[in-house]
Amino acid sequence: MSNELGHEINDKTESSVPTILITGASKGVGAACALGFAQAFPQGVNLVLAARGLTGLQELENTLVQYPKAKVLTLTVDIADLQACQTLVDKAVEQFGCINVLINNVGLHHRGNFSERTPAQIAAMVDLNLKSPLYLSALVLPHMPDPTTGKRNAIIMVGSLAGRAPLQGAATYSSTKSGLRAFTYALHDELKDRAINVAVVSPGPIDTSFIMDEIDEVEDIVYSQPMSSPEQVANAVIKLSQGQNAEIAMPWFSGKLTTLGYLFPRFRRATRGLLYKIGKKNKDKYRQR
Repeated sequence: MSNELGHEINDKTESSVPTILITGASKGVGAACALGFAQAFPQGVNLVLAARGLTGLQELENTLVQYPKAKVLTLTVDIADLQACQTLVDKAVEQFGCINVLINNVGLHHRGNFSERTPAQIAAMVDLNLKSPLYLSALVLPHMPDPTTGKRNAIIMVGSLAGRAPLQGAATYSSTKSGLRAFTYALHDELKDRAINVAVVSPGPIDTSFIMDEIDEVEDIVYSQPMSSPEQVANAVIKLSQGQNAEIAMPWFSGKLTTLGYLFPRFRRATRGLLYKIGKKNKDKYRQR
């Protein structure tokens, strides 16, 4: 971990101001979450923004200048490095005294059939998509304020509809997101009496470089579902961080479709051909944008 980019802050912020730690914050959903929280807390918010991309963090920090009561600490970090996760949390607590909300947003997807992926690629997806969010959650919990303060805390995962129903061509990615969702529900029940809401946002395709820059490698079926914007996903993250629900699947109809596909595998297999046709047609339209 290196290159602390944030404003110099010499005093710890008032306890009434929430501290939000966001991974994968340099672009896409992570950046949208940072802007969304700055807007949601005009009275003030502390933002700890972590990502590997230095340029993206600098651009986001410049954008956040329009919110003068948002104090920003930006750190370049590889979340797959467990020691770097420890240092990230230490720096956040040193700067702001506590962490109220953790957004586990960073993710990795090496696309294609499982038989075509290398063991190193599989390990990288498991480390980044599943192991690191669990490890960060464990590191952050001791630094969340006591519920007697009257403030709710939250740990929010950015999952995927692929974690709600098996997705061929994305076996490892689907399994890591499914594991992340299972972890969310288990921890949600463990911590519900401590005023810590653990929840997951499970979106379908999101209009970001994560899928649009690799459009030819993405399974056609992914594009069979309506595209969400990063801002829509960020709004769901913020809603969960301030409430008590365990999950938001989006779009709504796609969430119901994945539930049916999980409960009734024959239905999922029977509709797969149709969804691939719809997705291929939509993908051709996106290519023309």
